[in-house]
Amino acid sequence: MNSRHLQYCAGPEWAETVQRHIVPWVTLDVDLGQHLLEAGPGPGATTDVLRAMVDELTAVEIDGDLARQLSERLAGTNVIVHQGDATNMPFADGQFSSAICLTMLHHLPSDALQDRLFAELNRVVRVGGAVMGSDNLDSPLFREFHVGDTCTPIDPTGLQERLQRAGFASVEVTTNEYAFKFVARAGN
Repeated sequence: MNSRHLQYCAGPEWAETVQRHIVPWVTLDVDLGQHLLEAGPGPGATTDVLRAMVDELTAVEIDGDLARQLSERLAGTNVIVHQGDATNMPFADGQFSSAICLTMLHHLPSDALQDRLFAELNRVVRVGGAVMGSDNLDSPLFREFHVGDTCTPIDPTGLQERLQRAGFASVEVTTNEYAFKFVARAGN
């Protein structure tokens, strides 16, 4: 992330947006079960909200500094932070009751890596468990905010097919003026 983007994602305005809008919208009527996997928490605004919703939360963050800071900040809570690549996770098949990735998919540098993440999320969530996510819709303002960042927006019109190819069942994709969300069931 560029420094402006990282500063925003670690700030109070983003934390309020996550708490009031993003997490409630994406998790509406979804049973997260006992052990949630979060892919790409960044500074952890999403993690702060999600950890209150489950007994256990495992967060996978590729950036070593962000993973360390999040791990230190949440030490002694129900959160375990794993520094690593969510497109190639060391976890067992079906280890988690559910998984989520919030506003991070565009940070993967290619459609192929996004698809690899989808396949990994399908693999590590038990059959029938919910896998959900959201991201912003592409726009000139969105692109401007990501100057100097990786920015590979997803076209939600093809997302259902991509998720089905990754092995998911019962895929639902919804959009609003700014973003899309998906909820799917792991098919392993």
